[in-house]
Amino acid sequence: MTRQATPRPRLTREQSRDQTRERLLDAAQALFMAKGFVGASVEDIAQEAGYTRGAFYSNFDSKAELLVELLRRDHEAMEVDLRAIFEANAPREVMEARVLAFYSRLPQDNKMFLLWVEAKLLAARDARFRTRFNAFMKEKRERLAAYIEEFSARVGTPLSIAPDLMALGLMGLCDGVQFLATADPQHVTLPVVEEVLGRFFARVVFGRDA
Repeated sequence: MTRQATPRPRLTREQSRDQTRERLLDAAQALFMAKGFVGASVEDIAQEAGYTRGAFYSNFDSKAELLVELLRRDHEAMEVDLRAIFEANAPREVMEARVLAFYSRLPQDNKMFLLWVEAKLLAARDARFRTRFNAFMKEKRERLAAYIEEFSARVGTPLSIAPDLMALGLMGLCDGVQFLATADPQHVTLPVVEEVLGRFFARVVFGRDA
């Protein structure tokens, strides 16, 4: 007897919409990474995902909105790793090592870094996009500041500067180091990144003299 295939359950309207959005996001990420944000058109994204231009605009107002959603998705994935540092009741030394390892890996692990750079350039040139992007970045800084406060409380080290200022400085430092590592990986190697971030964390975040 021929075995009949089990029919797939029909998706609800909400599930179908979510699936369409995810496919558009995946297609856009691949195209943006290959062509850059400017080089990939709405038509390119829709075609790559297997949809029409109309399907794109049923889910996103513009490429710029889609870009922010891509960055938000990337940030949420990174936050899962960051949150894992705090889940176990680890001693101070272990937590410090985990934090340093997390940030030291960013130049290698953050495959979306160039899209973050493109978003910042777009925000500098486009006032409308700047409003949307900066609202997202403000949310990102606030979440990081909350992690910094939690870390301080867990390890018993008072903060040398306000959490929001430390979050801003940490983001700026990591972005700068990662940009240099991306542009000049021959000289800005992983040991160099670990040395730079290690000294910063030791003095500013961990409250040590070295």
